[in-house]
Amino acid sequence: MSYRIGVDIGGTFTDFALFEEGGGRLALHKQLTTPADPSRAVLAGIVSLLARQNVPIADVRDVVHGTTLVTNSVIERKGAKTGMLVTAGFRDILDMRMEQRYDLFDLRLVFPDPLVPRRLRREVPERVHYDGRVETPLDEAAVSRGLKELVEGERIEALAICFLHSYANPAHERSAKAMVEAAYPDLYVSASVDVFSNLREFERWTTTTVNAFTQPMFDRYLARLEQGLAALGFSGQLYIMTSSGGVVTTETARRFPVRALESGPAAGVLMSTVHGRTLGLPDLLSFDMGGTTAKGALVRKSAPMKKYTMEVARVHEFKRGSGLPCRLPVIDMIEIGAGGGSLAQVDARNLIAVGPRSAGAVPGPACYAQGGELAALTDANLVLGYLDAGSFLGGEMRLDLPAAEHAIGRAIAKPLKLELARAAWGIHEVINEDVARAFRIHASERGFDYRTCSMVTFGGSGPVHAMAVARKLKIPRVIFPLGAGVMSALGLLASPLAFELSLSRRVFVAELDAARFAAMLQPLVEEATGFLVRAGVKPAELRIQRRLDVRYEGQGYELEVELPADGSAESGFHAVPKLFAAAYETAYGHNFLDEPLEIVTWKVEAVGPEPNLKADFSLVVAGGGGLEAALKGRRKAYFEAAGGYVDCPVYDRYRLRPGDSIVGPALVEERESTAVLGPGDRASVDSHYNLVAELAG
Repeated sequence: MSYRIGVDIGGTFTDFALFEEGGGRLALHKQLTTPADPSRAVLAGIVSLLARQNVPIADVRDVVHGTTLVTNSVIERKGAKTGMLVTAGFRDILDMRMEQRYDLFDLRLVFPDPLVPRRLRREVPERVHYDGRVETPLDEAAVSRGLKELVEGERIEALAICFLHSYANPAHERSAKAMVEAAYPDLYVSASVDVFSNLREFERWTTTTVNAFTQPMFDRYLARLEQGLAALGFSGQLYIMTSSGGVVTTETARRFPVRALESGPAAGVLMSTVHGRTLGLPDLLSFDMGGTTAKGALVRKSAPMKKYTMEVARVHEFKRGSGLPCRLPVIDMIEIGAGGGSLAQVDARNLIAVGPRSAGAVPGPACYAQGGELAALTDANLVLGYLDAGSFLGGEMRLDLPAAEHAIGRAIAKPLKLELARAAWGIHEVINEDVARAFRIHASERGFDYRTCSMVTFGGSGPVHAMAVARKLKIPRVIFPLGAGVMSALGLLASPLAFELSLSRRVFVAELDAARFAAMLQPLVEEATGFLVRAGVKPAELRIQRRLDVRYEGQGYELEVELPADGSAESGFHAVPKLFAAAYETAYGHNFLDEPLEIVTWKVEAVGPEPNLKADFSLVVAGGGGLEAALKGRRKAYFEAAGGYVDCPVYDRYRLRPGDSIVGPALVEERESTAVLGPGDRASVDSHYNLVAELAG
């Protein structure tokens, strides 16, 4: 037998999924993350999972890994001491930013400090025009001099090379990089032309500095993981999930750690898409809530929406422009500071505020009995009866109800003179409204009408809150997949090998013919496919997706158009005007068909074969028996619509069979999460073992 393992590291828990190829057998596992060294939890969890299923590690073909380690390194400023070589006269670009205020009325506006401080930047005389013409040749003596000062004087560990307009002509950056590698072969080097070869120097240089800053840390982490797996007897391949929904080899991940900024959350969205395709639901809301944050994403026409910019390390959690912008392909997600560990307090307005601060894995919520004394969302959900103290994580981790009651009483109930249940409900309801509001804004900004869509919910906390959030959004249907608590780990197993490249070349469409158009794309095709071919993908198995950023002449921003996947680049050329007109009309309500078009950025994504992971797999549990056998007992749970605590049936998710129906209020428990159905909600188990819930009247 051949097996694959997906591992997703979260802020509180690390999730595991073991899948048997061909047989559809699946086993899940969840355990606390080890923040000091996340690889410890990964290795220990793999050992535990394989031992439980009696599977030898020699039968594991590959491990697919998603992690927010790169993001956390930037947020916590725990990367390498990084230097920078920059075009003379442009040393202060990182401090000047885009000269835009993210809040016009905040007189105390603060931006995050650049990852490379000014004293670690060295200017190099060189100049390339926007069209690639060389005005000032590269001063190699200045490169050597600046490099020596940074390496031998400042003792930097990583270097970013960022020259002006290198996207138009990379020769100077390539020469400088070759000099660095020859003089200091152990130095980690990131050139902007390799990391992000697009115009707009601030975003390109910031992305490159993030890559350089995190490269040594990520390289060492992957080395520990590879050595630990090898010591266990693993001889397969380790893959890393990227922010765009594909996976890459560790060799590629080491070169481009910036592409792993949102690797774990992207996997969950990908799995939502898999479920949507299986159920014939092309438009979805993907709702993931774990222990630290919640993530929302939109799926349109059976594909997650993508974007090419993201921010990390925001000074203000939800204010766009207050972080470090990174330009890279990424699944479009909204992040909400809401999770099981989100801490509750009474704010200056004498109102309940929850998050974005989190208790994390250590010490965790008060009910974890690990020394935490502050009230968290999980404490509230335990007090409300949605979670069971004795069956959390399948009974492996017993929760402390008195500790949760004490924490909420001290932090919320006593200051606001509320009953304990009302205080806990307030914490729970604040999170529901925060998530719903974030979804409304995210969908509205993208012209997405979710009112006739379905929501797919997952994560340890997502199923607890999903029905309440759906009710606020007036979404009629919520899908609780089997194994929802570790669905991001499952999504890792559904991710194909993929790599995307983009290159800025400003060309008017009228100046092109089909042959020249195809010739512009071909080098990107060859480079992108090369990453996958070297990873073992056969050229005949590759899919090539071509996209363009296009604008009308004189405009400052572009719209993306995707060329037809079933045609050649030459045939796609003739479709560009119509594709752009349609995209422009969708965005702005009209178009200017006769205006000249300018292609700004050329994009190519190479995608390998889709993994054979179906959504109707059977879980490795002692299941079956139907509704009567699934009834575990009854428990009082709080529902505002019912006026307080209600005696609810509690069902074992693994014993439910297709066709079984449940009417709320009810609780459906599985090892890693609990689905909460409100009064009048109706849920049934479909043929794929999903629990499909319809909102009450």
